[in-house]
Amino acid sequence: MNEEIRIYVADLAAYNAGHLHGVWIDATLDMDDIQAKVDAMLAASPVEGAEEYAIHDFEGFDGYRLGEYEGLHAAHEIACFMEEYPDFGGALLSHFNDLEQARKTAEEDYCGCYASLADYAQELTEQTTSIPQHLAHYIDYRAMARDMEIGGDLFTLETSFEQVHVFWNR
Repeated sequence: MNEEIRIYVADLAAYNAGHLHGVWIDATLDMDDIQAKVDAMLAASPVEGAEEYAIHDFEGFDGYRLGEYEGLHAAHEIACFMEEYPDFGGALLSHFNDLEQARKTAEEDYCGCYASLADYAQELTEQTTSIPQHLAHYIDYRAMARDMEIGGDLFTLETSFEQVHVFWNR
């Protein structure tokens, strides 16, 4: 994901008066900078005394949908997580729909990205077990991978063709 992670913050006084007035903001900026941009947008409102705002749109959240009542701080935290884990952050957040659980899983249970789950099963087996050469061709890594997933030992997120992110399911 190379798209900027940003939010559209709308002036609610202007919106209620029939005017579209708001600003696109990089959601990964420091919170003080985000708040300063919101304050500047409200100060330039076509409606006098504008002070309420809401996030009306967003881009770059990689499939994750911000909630209707998501605040600036929550949007910022989610954007920073996605910036930290650009390859699978949105998919992981969509999987759990909980930022803290997604962060814990990304930090503690991520096994890597593979072309398939069978590739991961093969790598894990070869790193942890001494396999006699005469038996190596008889191991069915696809079946092992299927059993690992069905058994609940791990889960996968496929983010694109031959990009399978593997996580332990603890």
